[in-house]
Amino acid sequence: MDTHLFSPLQLRSVALRNRIAVSPMCQYSSSEGLANDWHLAHLGARAAGGAGLVLTEATAVEARGRISPADLGLWDDGQVEPLRRVAEFISSQGAVPGIQLAHAGRKASTAAPWEGGGTVGREAGGWTPVGPSALPFDPRSPVPEALDAAGLREVAAAFAAAARRAGAAGFRVVEVHAAHGYLLHSFLSPIANRRDDAYGGGFEGRTRLLLETVAAVRGAWPEELPLLVRISATDWLPGGWDIEDSVELARRLRGLGVDLVDCSSGGLAPGAAIPLAPGYQVPFAERIRREAEIATGAVGLITGPAQADAILREGRADLVLLARQLLREPSWPQRAAHELGRDTAELWPRQYLRARPGV
Repeated sequence: MDTHLFSPLQLRSVALRNRIAVSPMCQYSSSEGLANDWHLAHLGARAAGGAGLVLTEATAVEARGRISPADLGLWDDGQVEPLRRVAEFISSQGAVPGIQLAHAGRKASTAAPWEGGGTVGREAGGWTPVGPSALPFDPRSPVPEALDAAGLREVAAAFAAAARRAGAAGFRVVEVHAAHGYLLHSFLSPIANRRDDAYGGGFEGRTRLLLETVAAVRGAWPEELPLLVRISATDWLPGGWDIEDSVELARRLRGLGVDLVDCSSGGLAPGAAIPLAPGYQVPFAERIRREAEIATGAVGLITGPAQADAILREGRADLVLLARQLLREPSWPQRAAHELGRDTAELWPRQYLRARPGV
């Protein structure tokens, strides 16, 4: 098959109209975890712009799992209906609505970036974060509480409950967030995880919470719908989680019914030397795809149509996820289709058809 940016992608019963996904991007615009008009406008514009898959921002499975007090959440049944409105609009534009389920772990209780991003204290509505060990993210961050056995069970159960709510809200894809130094990633990395129980130590122990969580989500999520997992393929730090670990983890995720691994990197601790360059994370997606024999998503400084198309044509990934480029240009998929000679009326809302090039 001629695999290119505008070829469909089948994941279980879900068919994406193209291989462009809106990467999860925090908006810091919720109150009590509720979706509102901003989320509808933000995500809806990218669906109308022609993307195949539209993923929400990191959506907290517990109130204490929010990155900031203004994060989206799905820990309560009352948060379902506002999200249903968003999912229905995304679907009406021909895109597939997806949701990223997350727990911020030791990086929780921080302010929005435009408010400085520092720790939010209890006096300002903050809370004590949790993690694998009592190690703060950086010297300015609070010391997290190490999760005990009951807390670990609560995490997996919270992800599963949020997945059930995601289904009730009309989402067709769920992604488990295990990257960027948040809770599940922090358990994976020996830099953050210093436990000496069954959830620490070597690879088996450090991957246990993620694998139990994924199994719980897969059990709560309909069999016919796809499950994705985002990972940081490397910490970019000596002695940290690395690509070899990620390949083996991906093999195990595949065995649990995960359909695609979304390959990002970093975020575990400050001071990492990250070699930023166009497509710098694509080699991780390529290697995991080849060695773990699982579909992968490539993300990170993918900005040009020809660049994105080449990643797919060369078999380096199965999906490309765009973030900041889609903030700058919500209709990037429509422009990409025109530049690549794949433009079709189906990518355009009928209200905008008169703006289609050549019409």
